Amino acid sequence: MKTITTHEAKTHLSRYLAEVEQGKEYIIARGKTAVAMLVPIQPKPINPRPKVGETLDPPFVFPDSAFAPLTEDELKEWGL
Repeated sequence: MKTITTHEAKTHLSRYLAEVEQGKEYIIARGKTAVAMLVPIQPKPINPRPKVGETLDPPFVFPDSAFAPLTEDELKEWGL
């Protein structure tokens, strides 16, 4: 890993960025003190978007009790 000064980094940034894209890494120093690293980033994996109408989760299944008629007490609670 090569050390470069802030002046070099500022003057030749485009060149250093092109080299970083190729996998090279740099330490940027202010005087003799290292202050930063110029390294390639790892791209995040892209999750493909679902197609129109495609579901991501398994379908929800309604229990049979959801379709059972309401009892007399439940009807009264609903004011029916």
